[in-house]
Amino acid sequence: MNNTKTAKYQLGVIGAGNMAEALLRGILSSNLIAHNAVIVSDPQFSRRQFFTRELSVTAADDNTIPARCPRLILAVKPQVMGEVLDGLVEAVSPDAMVISIAAGIRSQFIFDRLGGKGRIVRVMPNTPMLIGEGMSAVSAGPGATDADLAWTEKIFAASGRTVRVDEELIDAVIAVSGSGPAYFFYLIEAMVEAGAAEGLEREMALELAIQTCRGAAELLVSSGESPEVLRAKVTSPGGTTQAAVESMESSGVRKALIAAFQRAAQRSRELGK
Repeated sequence: MNNTKTAKYQLGVIGAGNMAEALLRGILSSNLIAHNAVIVSDPQFSRRQFFTRELSVTAADDNTIPARCPRLILAVKPQVMGEVLDGLVEAVSPDAMVISIAAGIRSQFIFDRLGGKGRIVRVMPNTPMLIGEGMSAVSAGPGATDADLAWTEKIFAASGRTVRVDEELIDAVIAVSGSGPAYFFYLIEAMVEAGAAEGLEREMALELAIQTCRGAAELLVSSGESPEVLRAKVTSPGGTTQAAVESMESSGVRKALIAAFQRAAQRSRELGK
């Protein structure tokens, strides 16, 4: 397919995984880009077929086709990013805007691997994008303009909220929000195990845990109060909550959590080397 035939596409997406799906659903449902202006590539026929059927966008098995678009999103796994970029050097336009959502991959790496082509923007989203409640951090890479960052924020805001940070802080963002949903699910698992150990049916313990965490999160958002203040309001002196909090403190739960988050950030830095 030549440049004339691909000229109608304004946004190219390489990688048809869940995050790309969530992002495109938000973009398309918000009418930010027309369905027929988007082209996606993926090696899996089933995913290409899914995107064509469910999102009404064009899909291809050749990465160089979406790479010719004026705006390109790289939604591939960090482990294959280098190989994918090597195959795009000839196709990417020097003035293309290139957005990466790959954890651990520095924007300078992308810029260098593309031979100095493109204006690079790096984004760290998270999986709640799948239900329109994502949290995405946006950072400027080589050549990126304020207009590029604003456009990136606009399309990611269609699936949640965004913040703008220096790229040096992206590893910290990954530790807090990128990996954060997994920590939350881990907590839910522990709550269910505790409830079951005390005699609750697992299904009931799960329902109790989910609604409690959901309600607590909504309370934190709507009240405008800090988590410390809200925790104190629940913690009556000498009561059950105080006993639980004291047990967690004496067991070093807070320190263990902080260490775990820092390990996530460290791993992100390792992936970028």
